[in-house]
Amino acid sequence: MTRPMLTQREAAAACGVSRSTIRRRREAGDLPGCAEDPRRGWMIPVDALLAAGFRLNAPSPAEDPAAEAPAGPAAPSDGGGPDAAALRAELERIRAEHALALAHAEYGQKLAEAEAEHLRVQLAERGERIADLQRAVAALTPAPERAALTPRPQGPAVPGQTQAEPVPEHSEPRKRRWGWRS
Repeated sequence: MTRPMLTQREAAAACGVSRSTIRRRREAGDLPGCAEDPRRGWMIPVDALLAAGFRLNAPSPAEDPAAEAPAGPAAPSDGGGPDAAALRAELERIRAEHALALAHAEYGQKLAEAEAEHLRVQLAERGERIADLQRAVAALTPAPERAALTPRPQGPAVPGQTQAEPVPEHSEPRKRRWGWRS
């Protein structure tokens, strides 16, 4: 089911306000769900107008309220008296609050779904990172038979100092191999 949409001009005419009022409220974010149509311009949902507090097709206020007052107290009015008008206004206010609450709930749900997807992606990336680190630790951990071997002698304790290599006891002196004959 698609929501009824009005152009900015139609919305302004239906609400009895100027187009700039509708534009300002749209730009301020008071009219959620607006979409820009390439041919018709900005399209405003009717429920967003109601949620923002506009009344659609509202009669313009009377110029002189005393001139339109009924002649006697028992004269019937157009909608059942001032109580009916107050009830209609209350109904419109409640509808607007309800539409606004629905818009907030939908927006909150979309935010929650986006955050959940973001967290799923992060969890997958961290899982891959943990698996990589576990493989690295396994590669660096000595095998049980290698753990019993003695460590190799370390270099000099002071950096930059050289340590003389020990000469085995039964080794022969080195021969020169420069190509000269001795």
